Amino acid sequence: MALHILDRPVWNALTTHQAHLALGDPAHGLRYPADIEPFGAARDNAPDQLLALGKLTPMDGGLALVEPDKIVPPPGLLVLFEEPVRQMTAARIPAPDDYSGVIALGNDDAPDMRALAELTQPGPFHARTHELGDFVGVRENGKLIAMAGMRMRVPGFTEISAVCTHPDARGRGLAAKLMRIVAAKIVARGEQLFLHVYPHNKGAIAVYEKLGFRHRADVQLTVLRHRQPGEA
Repeated sequence: MALHILDRPVWNALTTHQAHLALGDPAHGLRYPADIEPFGAARDNAPDQLLALGKLTPMDGGLALVEPDKIVPPPGLLVLFEEPVRQMTAARIPAPDDYSGVIALGNDDAPDMRALAELTQPGPFHARTHELGDFVGVRENGKLIAMAGMRMRVPGFTEISAVCTHPDARGRGLAAKLMRIVAAKIVARGEQLFLHVYPHNKGAIAVYEKLGFRHRADVQLTVLRHRQPGEA
């Protein structure tokens, strides 16, 4: 059965629209720079290809893969984490009707963006993650209280990611508002939307479904790390 382009979003992003960010060799494997994202992908997930990806990964860092099936780690790498992730898509969602209080986020906002992501844990967010696409947010009394942006981009689709709201500001519809603004930018360039969410995050799934996202497939998130000296 032929794979859908979103079955291997990392590989398809790093070999197309985000190839300018790719580290590695397309004959073996590619990954984002570690200060942007931990994600990488091997050409066919063969052991030698995964080992090549490992060589691009800091000894104290992780390598995250999003694939249709589980990954068997080669010698020298261990599975740190693995869990199915729900992938949801939408051709479009309701256009934004309120831009009040929303600002574009950039380099000057990066420390606050990372702090909010570390507090709320929407997924990996590093020093340069904001360079992957447009990010918007809401500040209140100078503090960043909500944000959303773009992550992986493959032909025909762009991922909405880093959707998060400070615990003190939840229940005000900020996440949905920001998602609609980000989505409008994606749809305007003729692309559809996708995102990833853990199946147990029922609250987020309810928000996404209300906006018009639907479950496309479950993909496997696997995080590998280096085996440390003396580790069995």
